[in-house]
Amino acid sequence: MITTIVLVRADPKQIPQCARHLAGMDGVTDVYSVSGDWDLVVILRVAKYEDIARVVTEEFPRVPGLARTTTLTAFRAYSKADLEQAWDIGTG
Repeated sequence: MITTIVLVRADPKQIPQCARHLAGMDGVTDVYSVSGDWDLVVILRVAKYEDIARVVTEEFPRVPGLARTTTLTAFRAYSKADLEQAWDIGTG
């Protein structure tokens, strides 16, 4: 599974509608309303890189109120569970 994080800037009056529209798309697992320079953070999980291109370049632009995006594709995931598992390998 390929994880992509998409930062979204939206028309302030349309943020809730934009978020709901994005949340309903295939491959979108989470949509967060956030503070800072961006309005929404979208987590996209798909099987193929072509799916990222299709969703981000073809489907996202059709979302009402969406003004701008920045797409970040994850290479590796690091989590607390991953780190704990790595330490457990040597304790046997």
